[in-house]
Order: sequence, then structure tokens, then C-alpha cells
Amino acid sequence: MTPNPHLNLLILGGSSEASDLARRIAPDPRYAATLSFAGRTRNPILPPIPCRIGGFGGAIGLAAYLRDHAIDALIDATHPFAARITANAVHAAAITATPLLRIDRPAWQPVAADHWMELPTMAAAAAAIGPTPRRVFLTIGQQDLAPFRATPRHHYLIRSIDPPDPDLIPPDATLITARGPFDEEAERTLLRAHQIDILVTKNAGAAATEAKLAAARSLALPVIMIARPPTPPVDRVETVTAALDWLSRLHDAATPRGV
Repeated sequence: MTPNPHLNLLILGGSSEASDLARRIAPDPRYAATLSFAGRTRNPILPPIPCRIGGFGGAIGLAAYLRDHAIDALIDATHPFAARITANAVHAAAITATPLLRIDRPAWQPVAADHWMELPTMAAAAAAIGPTPRRVFLTIGQQDLAPFRATPRHHYLIRSIDPPDPDLIPPDATLITARGPFDEEAERTLLRAHQIDILVTKNAGAAATEAKLAAARSLALPVIMIARPPTPPVDRVETVTAALDWLSRLHDAATPRGV
């Protein structure tokens, strides 16, 4: 780690926590931060710090970036389902001896009135919808639709930030492009208007998209919940505030006395 009065920080983004962290450290002279997006969302909301869009070329490419840009600290604030990026971050940090922290927001937990079926994969979810044609609300993003093409007997209401690749969309589908946060009453109205029988979603744990679960609960609709993928061991916090505390301690430890 360089003995500079500021830390060179790389944030791996793609979550609301990444954007929040970037906004909160932007005016702080202790950090020179860059926020990196994978590029899957076409028009990401850019915070007031330098940003880059695109991959690194795996763990080795990320390690090279950390070295070439004299990165002092790496924060993985990617989506809970971005397991490959998290694994690459762990590997690259180990190669370069770069301090690494993951912001891992808490997962959603069912309550007594919920009717959840928790499954490990999209293929299992598609099969679990069952043999009887149903009206299914898919809120799984645009990358994971292909398994549902194998169950074309159902009608799918698909919501994502960007339009999905047409080759991934099941044949009987209605598309909605929208970005959260979503309101519970609006979600309930949507479910009723499309006569939804069942909801399929990832356990993202985000407050901005939790209203659909409350709406499904109020309508006694079943939910197929895709569990988070396993990730390598890494130092974790649940909140941006905790990440800021980690950064502050790292800065204090790296700054020589009198600087």
C-alpha cells in the first residue's frame, strides 16, 4: 500500500450500495475512487466519481489493473448473484496483496404469511412451476431467462431494466422495462392486472425491489425464490456505512504521521 494522503480505491459496482458508496466518498479528499461497471445495464446511473465500463479479462486482468493503477483497496459491491466477479476479485486481491472488502446486503427472509419455495437454480425454478399452465411474473433480470423457454406452456410477465435478448425470451411473454424502487400498491395492481399466479425472483435482498414480495404476500401468491450462489471466503459487511468505517481505518493505517 502506498504511503499517500489518499487511498486509490476501485469499487466493483452494479448494486445500489456501489452507487451509494461512490456518492458518499466523492467529496472526501481521503479517497481517489473509480467505480467499475460490468456493462450489462445499457444506461447505468453514473455517480460523481470517475467510472469505467467493461470487464477486466478475468482475475488475471483485474490483478493487472490493480497493479497498473496502484490500487490501494478494492471493494466488491457487485450484485449478490455476480458470483464470478466476486471470485475474480478474491483471486486478484490475493495475487496483488490488495485489501478487499465485499458489501453483502442481507438476504430476504420469509415471514409467517409467505409461501416460498427456495431453489438453487433457474432450471429448477422453471421445472417447479409445474405442468399446469400458469401466469408467471419473472423478476430475474435479463440474463437468466433461457431455462424458461423449456416450459413454454406458461405465460410470462418479464420485468427488467433493459429489454432482454429476443433469443432468451419464452414464446408466450409480456415484457416490461422498469427500474426500481417499486411501490407495494403498484406491485399489487400489476399482479392483479396480469392475473399472476406465481412469482419467480432472485434473493437479491434489495429494499428497492422488496415490494413485490409484500404484494405477493398480501395476495397469498406463491413465490419461487432462487437462493444466492456460494462465494469464496472474503471480509464482508452488510452496509455502506460499515464499508466507510473499513475504509477510514485503512486510510488511517496507511497514512504516515504528519500527513
